[in-house]
Order: sequence, then C-alpha cells, then structure tokens
Amino acid sequence: MNSLATVLLSALPLTAGWAVHVWWLRGCLNTARRDPLTGLRTREGFTRRATALLRDPRAVVVLADVDEFKQINDIHGHAAGDALLKATADRLAHHVGSSGVAGRLGGDEFAAVLIDDHGTAADLLAVLHGVLARPIDGQDPHVRTTVSLGWVRTADYPADDLSGLLRRADEAMYAAKQARAGTRRAGLGRLFATVTGRRSGRTGSRTDVPVVGVAA
Repeated sequence: MNSLATVLLSALPLTAGWAVHVWWLRGCLNTARRDPLTGLRTREGFTRRATALLRDPRAVVVLADVDEFKQINDIHGHAAGDALLKATADRLAHHVGSSGVAGRLGGDEFAAVLIDDHGTAADLLAVLHGVLARPIDGQDPHVRTTVSLGWVRTADYPADDLSGLLRRADEAMYAAKQARAGTRRAGLGRLFATVTGRRSGRTGSRTDVPVVGVAA
C-alpha cells in the first residue's frame, strides 16, 4: 500500500503538468479559431460549429458582405474600415444569439447559421439588415454603408452540405447586392438569367443558380 501511495504521489506533478499543457493547447486552439479583429470564429471554427447546427432542419445559412468596403478603406482609412468590420461582427453575433454561430470568412465577408424557431427568418433578417446599416457610435457620420445578405433554409436543400448551402447563399447575396435589394433568399428552381460573378469561375451564363426572391 505504501509503495502504491508513493508511486501515485510521484506521478502527481507529471499529471498536473500534463493537465496544464492540455489546457494551454486548448486555449491556443480556441485563439486560432477566433478572428483577432472581430472576435468571431474564423472559417475553420465556424465550419465546425455550423456543420453541427445543420443537423437541425430549422437551420438557416446566411452570408453577409459589406457594400463598397474598399471605398470606405480608400476614402476614410483602414482604421475606419476596421471599426466598421468590428461593429458589423458585434451586431451580427448579437442577432444570431447563443443558439447559432457567426464567423468571419475573410475580408468583409461574414457567415452565420441561425435556428429559425418560428419560421420567421425573412423578418428576422430584414431587421438584421436595418441594424447593420445603423451608424457606428463615435464614428465619422460620413462613414456609412450597408450589408448585403443572402440566405437559404437548409430544409429546402436537404442533400446539400455546408459548402453547398454557402454557395447558394452567396449567389443570393450577390443578386441582392446587384439589385441593391438588401436581402435575398435562395429558393427552389432555376434562375433564367446571366449572372456576372465576383470571383473567377462565376462569370458567364449559369444554369445551376437557384431562384432568388426578395425577403418579405
């Protein structure tokens, strides 16, 4: 018994050291999955949480892009642009709440997955669009912009994974930006139109783009 106690006591420092190391590694991982400017999850962190949320048929995938962000940076400076990104992230995270997740995918592009408990996603996102357009406290009142939103219900495309749903939300968001409509939803069917994409590989006639409709 004394020998066992001695072994256990001698192992305590090693066990404690390992626990501290694991705690430190976990902290580093969590930090790496957070965007240093906005505090939102990075693409990796967002993907992990969002993929889990998509198991809920009430999940809604949202893609948001700050309108004319480059001009804000060019005219008012990067500090003003950073403040705008931070405010956008804070407002988006608050609106999504603890039941969903928001992330910064890069640049001025944000994504979110929220759980639509009452089937009122269109109304919720219309409100969010208005919130994101509000002036920033303490900021130059001339630094104003809006955010274009595209969204899709996961229940409409049960075979799609997160990547596919983000693509559909992205198409809807770009259509909203082009039409200055603010918010658009990816719907069922086809869009009989030529869409000029923002990125390489999205230029030209598209036959796989979902119909989009203005949110109520």
